[in-house]
Amino acid sequence: MRFLFVVAPLVGHVAPMRAVAERLTARGHEVVWAGAGDWLRALLGPAATIVDCAPARYGEAAIRPPDIHGPEALQFLLDGYLIPLATEMLPPTVAAIERFRPDLVLADQQTYAGACAAHRAGVPWVTSASTSAELVEPFTPAIAGWIAERLATLGGPDPRWSPRLVLAFSTPELAGPVAQRHPVRWVGPALPASRSEEWTPPPPRPLVLVTLGTTNGPASERFLRACADALSARTDLDTLIVDRDGVLGSVPGVTTAPWIPQLAVLRRTGLVICHGGHNTVCESLWHGVPLIVAPIRDDQPVIAGQVVNAGAGVRLRFARAGAGHVAAAVDTVLGDPGYAAAAARIGDSFRAAGGAEAAADALIVEARSPATVPATVARP
Repeated sequence: MRFLFVVAPLVGHVAPMRAVAERLTARGHEVVWAGAGDWLRALLGPAATIVDCAPARYGEAAIRPPDIHGPEALQFLLDGYLIPLATEMLPPTVAAIERFRPDLVLADQQTYAGACAAHRAGVPWVTSASTSAELVEPFTPAIAGWIAERLATLGGPDPRWSPRLVLAFSTPELAGPVAQRHPVRWVGPALPASRSEEWTPPPPRPLVLVTLGTTNGPASERFLRACADALSARTDLDTLIVDRDGVLGSVPGVTTAPWIPQLAVLRRTGLVICHGGHNTVCESLWHGVPLIVAPIRDDQPVIAGQVVNAGAGVRLRFARAGAGHVAAAVDTVLGDPGYAAAAARIGDSFRAAGGAEAAADALIVEARSPATVPATVARP
């Protein structure tokens, strides 16, 4: 079977799709990526087949200016990033479908051009929901209506929701109750098949990992310093802080690094302090690691709420948390085994859901359905 994966130049959105692509190609199927060509080539390597459909300027830094928050941030995300990206990606994505003739399109939920192009070409499409935030309907009716009106300008059905299948890379054990308005398949986190990365741990004390993801550099310094101040003097813990921009310098009692092999580190971690990014949260819980979550923006407050409601961690206010707040939260989570037990329970649900293998199974079933033969794109 042939699959076209359509995604914006956002690392967190590519990650689960990449793991699914690995499983599909291992089974002999063909996967082509549509997105920002040079960026995808650097991320996926020379073996990936890539069609350049997205301008390079739509990288992580273009998502929003750092000084806007709340409703203004949501409006900019939609009108200043997602819809313009879809408008520019749509013609080359339609051309990619005509050229590649896929049996199925997997469209990232916020890369609207994938769904719109598939709809125009009469090719079936499945949604890749890189976060479970919209599945829990986080918006007020007024905001939800405004979003629907803006998306209607693209033409066709709502590009966030495939009428056939939505792959959700989480489980209800974390996401909580969800109104099943769409055909959702909960597959849990899609982790890479290869885990060859090794990491040499520090002495055998509980490790606290602090990471704020890939897009929060300018906003991270104050919070990272609060974490360093709270943990640097702890002789009962080891602390590893991912400092991508080198803002902390050398901190006695704390290990800093610009990058880590996160999955390898998580296998030996006792607590994660993070921003509530969906991938970081799910990868931590996969390993049974409880969390302290300090959300910054976008879907992160929703994911942080899921963590707290599931009993797998506590929440801090990113803009106001000082060293004392961080220290108290660390003692709370590490001092109560209930948090680790909840994290382990969610991790069990993730593994039972099947991850990337289950997602690949679902895509193959959809691609093989007689109803998926393209209506307007000629078959070879």
